[in-house]
Amino acid sequence: MASNIDVLMFLRPDGGYSQSGQDYEGITFIDCEPFTEQEYAAAFAQVDTAKAEAQADKETKRAAALTKLSALGLTTDDLKALGLGGN
Repeated sequence: MASNIDVLMFLRPDGGYSQSGQDYEGITFIDCEPFTEQEYAAAFAQVDTAKAEAQADKETKRAAALTKLSALGLTTDDLKALGLGGN
């Protein structure tokens, strides 16, 4: 689950705010365009979705790499010896 820090970095990656506490009310916009409380609340789901997509992409790429290595004749034991698993 996304943290408030994840959400702030997602919405304003260049900063420009300070935060006191864990809620929207604790955000002070100093040198950035403010976002609404609704945007802040919605961003938690967006960050979670982005993290899940990144993890799925990483797993897909890993599986593709393992398939290619296997096609080269490497066995599961060879892949494990290389620290690549071999699932």
